[in-house]
Amino acid sequence: MATKILIADDEPNIVISLEFLLKREGYEVVVAHDGAQALERIRSERPDMAILDVMMPHRNGFEVCQDLRQDPEFKTLRIMMLTAKQDKESEIKGLESGADDYLTKPFDSDKVLARIKMLLRRKN
Repeated sequence: MATKILIADDEPNIVISLEFLLKREGYEVVVAHDGAQALERIRSERPDMAILDVMMPHRNGFEVCQDLRQDPEFKTLRIMMLTAKQDKESEIKGLESGADDYLTKPFDSDKVLARIKMLLRRKN
């Protein structure tokens, strides 16, 4: 069974780029276009990892991450923030909200893949 990764981002070009990259590597991809949909899809699809944008409609990535970390069912879900918010305060907020990693856009595809693989290798 392929490893399943959810991409939650409201920018179509980012979703297309990440989806292509991940599918090429053999991952199964689930997409959400806002924070509320991300929570819904994570609960129904049970991905192994979630890649969250911070600035999304309905629920931002920080809120989605916090909601997931408060739910014992998702304590082992790997969460990466991938966002245009490059300031130190946002990075700290993302990590404090429970994200396992925080990367900024524009992103290097090789670096994103390496970080995804690293997070998925971690033991619970």
